[in-house]
Amino acid sequence: MAELLRTQDPALVSLVEGLLGEAGIAVHVADRHMSALEGGILPFRTRLLVPDEQAAAARELLVDAELGDLLSS
Repeated sequence: MAELLRTQDPALVSLVEGLLGEAGIAVHVADRHMSALEGGILPFRTRLLVPDEQAAAARELLVDAELGDLLSS
């Protein structure tokens, strides 16, 4: 799995999940509940992961949606 981004913003998580879902790209949201339980402190940010073979397409999709500055390196 390749990490696309980390965030504390649940609205951003929903947006990215929707964009990737519409494009047929599988996404796994890791630490969603831990982040919520801990009040959004930095060590427990939500991570969005995609299969390695879909990572390039997912990154391109987010860049096209003007979310490229949020991508993990």
